[in-house]
Amino acid sequence: MNAPVSPADALRTSLATLLDGLPPRQATQAVDRLIANYRGTTPTDAPILRDRADVAAYAAYRMPATFAAVHSALEAFAEAVPDWTPTSHTDVGGGTGAATWAVTATWPGRRSVTVLDWAEPALAIGREIATANPALKDVHWQRTRIGSALTLDPTDLVTVSYVLNELTAHDRTALLDTVASAAQTVVIVEPGTPDGYTRVIEARDRLIAAGFHIAAPCPHSAACPIAPGTDWCHFSARVSRSSLHRQIKGGSLAYEDEKFSYVAATRLPVTPAPARVVRKPQIRKGQVLLDLCETEPSLRRTTVTKRHGDLYKTARDTTWGDTWPPAAPSR
Repeated sequence: MNAPVSPADALRTSLATLLDGLPPRQATQAVDRLIANYRGTTPTDAPILRDRADVAAYAAYRMPATFAAVHSALEAFAEAVPDWTPTSHTDVGGGTGAATWAVTATWPGRRSVTVLDWAEPALAIGREIATANPALKDVHWQRTRIGSALTLDPTDLVTVSYVLNELTAHDRTALLDTVASAAQTVVIVEPGTPDGYTRVIEARDRLIAAGFHIAAPCPHSAACPIAPGTDWCHFSARVSRSSLHRQIKGGSLAYEDEKFSYVAATRLPVTPAPARVVRKPQIRKGQVLLDLCETEPSLRRTTVTKRHGDLYKTARDTTWGDTWPPAAPSR
């Protein structure tokens, strides 16, 4: 009997078929143009993904990275709220539905799912890709303008991934208020840049003001201890590189690291991490340096040495974004 295929593997296989018949040069040109548009200022009345070729190329290029980042954020949330599983999910600005795949990877099984986006070609391809994932069989793909006029039905979980940059400041605020009114849990993911972090912090503050508790990545719901303009909080998720990635970016590595910022907030009771590793650990001879955000709240560097025994071994295996100290093993 064959082992079940993971959502990540099923997604990778489905995306590979999207480029069948699309000349490599056309795919490369589409991705280059779309990346340039996404890095600029995008008016909210001009969808970037114009046709199937655009969507196929960009989905094959970006969906694995979006999936990895959102899945990482959801896993951190699930650690803080371990006994909860969403029975309904709305993906705002979800395009081809990468976040819906990440939700099924975090909480297997079927649920009520709605993907909202204004680009009909993206929704069409998202619907096509989703046929490879049984948990996404009954997703409702709805063309909707994402902005101040958006309304949402009550739902357990709302994801908003790589969307806030496409909105005006007014529309971002309106969207966050709409999401906060409709959802029990909200997970927002943005690029791991200073600007992306700024948008995440703005969202975090607004959700806290609306009565949400921060489940991840922060160990607290107080103000972020990072002084504005001095640094930014972000994390990294490893992504397998497709042939299209290698074609566009060059090089021969089989992977790349997606940098992202996020906040996961909920109205549920939470047990956040006592501290979280907020930089790549530095492994030196006989010691590991960990940069932590702590419950107090504060930022602190701690050094774990061989004298700490098993804790030192654990520190050597600790990665960026992990909780610290590690949870005691269950008996």
